[in-house]
Amino acid sequence: MASREEMSLSFGAAAGAYESGRPDYPREAVDWMLAPVREQGRAVRVADVGAGTGKLTRTIVEAGAEVVAIDPDADMLSALREHVHGVPTFVGTAERMPLPDASVDAVLLGQAWHWVDPVTASAEAGRTLRQGGVLGLVWNIRDDSDPWVARLTGAMHGSHAEEMLAGEGPRAADPFDGLEHRAWTWTRSLTRAALLDMVASRSYVITASEVDRAAILAAVSALFDERSLTEATGVEVVDLPYVTHAYRAIRR
Repeated sequence: MASREEMSLSFGAAAGAYESGRPDYPREAVDWMLAPVREQGRAVRVADVGAGTGKLTRTIVEAGAEVVAIDPDADMLSALREHVHGVPTFVGTAERMPLPDASVDAVLLGQAWHWVDPVTASAEAGRTLRQGGVLGLVWNIRDDSDPWVARLTGAMHGSHAEEMLAGEGPRAADPFDGLEHRAWTWTRSLTRAALLDMVASRSYVITASEVDRAAILAAVSALFDERSLTEATGVEVVDLPYVTHAYRAIRR
């Protein structure tokens, strides 16, 4: 099995599958994370850290905030620029952001905080945030309370994020006192190709051997056949339930 560091840096090799297969983030979750700085009555400037192909970035833009995108993988940022135009992009990490002190109102991470050192990343977020700024963390997690979804997770293997959220949850350190939590449930319809791309974009599958990867994708394709429905357009889809977990903390 690949190391945790290798897995965390593997996504650029599957940027196309990531963009096709991963879900966007609910606008409600972004609005909730940004609410404390919006209440201060000023324009909001956001750093989207671990931005990937721009899944969270585009929702931040739709929410009316100015955003800069940061990711350790230049290939992911290249894909982001194709899909979200006009957003400045920088190579960097949550532990080392290429931003001036006190230069943003919010630091948001989508599907990323479980890869970082929370103490170092909290300190770096605190450095880049203005006083009263927000650290926001968000994950889209499949709803394993559905037995079919639980079988899907078994076929594709769980993730570090899922393990963390099922346990004690994320933690933030100084200069943040604690994380407030909200959750939203929703459903996404996926074609077979999109479902397979979602699976193929996961670090465990990206770093697996060709034999193991083929076996995982075959098992997922069989699960699609069990659950699929044909829409009026003639396209076969599965409805995949999600829970979006969002957390926020205010910089002291």
